Amino acid sequence: MIVREVLDKEKALYNKTVTHIIQSWEWGEFRKKTGLEVLRLGHFEGSKLELAYQMTFHPVPFFKQSVGYFPKGPMPDAVMIKALKDVGEKRNVAFIKIEPNVVVDRQKTNDERLTHLGLVPSKKSLFTKYNFLLDLTKSEEGLLAAMHPKTRYNIGIAQKRGVEVYSSTEDHDFNIYLKLYFETTKRQKYFGHTPNYHKLVWQTLKAAKMARVMIAKYQGKPLVAWMLLNFGDNLYYPYGGSSVFHREVMASNLLAWEAIRLGKKMGLKTFDMWGALGPDADPKDPWYGFHRFKAGYAPAHAEYVGTYDLVLNPKFYNLLNIADKARWMYLKALRR
Repeated sequence: MIVREVLDKEKALYNKTVTHIIQSWEWGEFRKKTGLEVLRLGHFEGSKLELAYQMTFHPVPFFKQSVGYFPKGPMPDAVMIKALKDVGEKRNVAFIKIEPNVVVDRQKTNDERLTHLGLVPSKKSLFTKYNFLLDLTKSEEGLLAAMHPKTRYNIGIAQKRGVEVYSSTEDHDFNIYLKLYFETTKRQKYFGHTPNYHKLVWQTLKAAKMARVMIAKYQGKPLVAWMLLNFGDNLYYPYGGSSVFHREVMASNLLAWEAIRLGKKMGLKTFDMWGALGPDADPKDPWYGFHRFKAGYAPAHAEYVGTYDLVLNPKFYNLLNIADKARWMYLKALRR
């Protein structure tokens, strides 16, 4: 087994090996445009690529250290951990945050498998531990029948009220999405990515035919807009925004249904809804309404193995965690 950087000419082979859009070659190119260093590694047996993944490196001001981020990759093993340690030591990395795209196997003790490799449970997750995954191989009739009755009813209301939904790769429609997205982050007081981040995602993935926006209008006015991404057999819904007007026409419900129908037309197999609360979600949780909205479409509720850190410099690891906690406390205080 040889572990080495994946070459540009091996892009197609790399994309066939990874399983999530965050690990796609195109996503890595987007992250480069934001100013981050991106490293792609492959585990080769001869000319055969057995395993592939990419990570980003984030410089930390004042500390002369960086943090590695490795989301939605394969399950770590001893060979991978050795490669990550080698990479981290060469780049003066304090720690690497690892969030495998691996659903919990109830027959195995996942925590023990990871801690035996020297990983520690992370103090902070970036991706949620839970997610909703909808099977797009089912018929439209089957999908509708499985939905919560209220969700199905709301779709019908939107259709009767004349809500119009369309998908687009036009920049003027992306600008509609961007406006609604930031209206929503401001209204709900949560931290979204910057406008430049969204524009770079859009420009990079649209060029690769991996991005589109979906917009719901009522009486000619945009009410809801989502960005949809696709990679492999999967459709992803990572970002969205909505207006405060005409909530009664249930535009979001129809848009979600049309996104599902679009995924089926594209021949995709899974609709990844990009996050959920846990199995015993608290109705008082600020994300509960969004969780319940997604659950109405009867997706499978998936649990991932979680977030772990590969600590390479314990001193700076502890300092950076303290600094990050203080930073977020300050930012949240500003939003109140």
